[in-house]
Amino acid sequence: MSVLNLSSAFITFFAVVGPPKVLLAYAQLSRTRTLAELRRLLAVSALLALLVGVVMAFSADAITNFFHVSDESLQLAGGVIFFIYAVGLVLGVHFGGASEDEEDALANPLAEGVRELLVPYVASPLAMTAVLVESLTKEDWGWRFTVAGAYTAVVAINTVCVLVLAPLLRRTHQTSLEVLSRLLGLLLAAVGVELFLNGLQGLGVPFHSTGGH
Repeated sequence: MSVLNLSSAFITFFAVVGPPKVLLAYAQLSRTRTLAELRRLLAVSALLALLVGVVMAFSADAITNFFHVSDESLQLAGGVIFFIYAVGLVLGVHFGGASEDEEDALANPLAEGVRELLVPYVASPLAMTAVLVESLTKEDWGWRFTVAGAYTAVVAINTVCVLVLAPLLRRTHQTSLEVLSRLLGLLLAAVGVELFLNGLQGLGVPFHSTGGH
């Protein structure tokens, strides 16, 4: 396995589920949680994210064969789902956000926090799509370990960033978080469109230049 391949997998995962996205999600959650609760939430969600990602990396063939889907299908579906989620960020609609019953949420902040992190971090549609697509680019088990290792490294970086910046996140003004959320949503929408276009291109759909005739 080459360093170039490892770097490529790492950059892919860093872009779709790296610190910018995860820090924003934790910043939103830190508004109603103590530092101790935030750290427990970090430990549980990081472990879940690692478990889901590694399982996906090593079972990519079995999953795609069982559901009879291709790489292009994964890209198209992931692009659509991620675009919808990103548009929600831009419009201020938080899918899978806080429960309507605030008393229940406060009674079990850990479970509620993990639920809110399912889409942006623990089981990000684009991240899981990226893991599956990367794993399927080669057939050998060495490449599966490379993909799992790259994903693990990104989860570790996310964990360190949240631990270091947690006190600052708790003091960040809500307006600033909303602005950052919408900016991130715009960027992630573009990534979702790019993934969708890659899926179309993989199916043989031609893309013509829009230059002069």
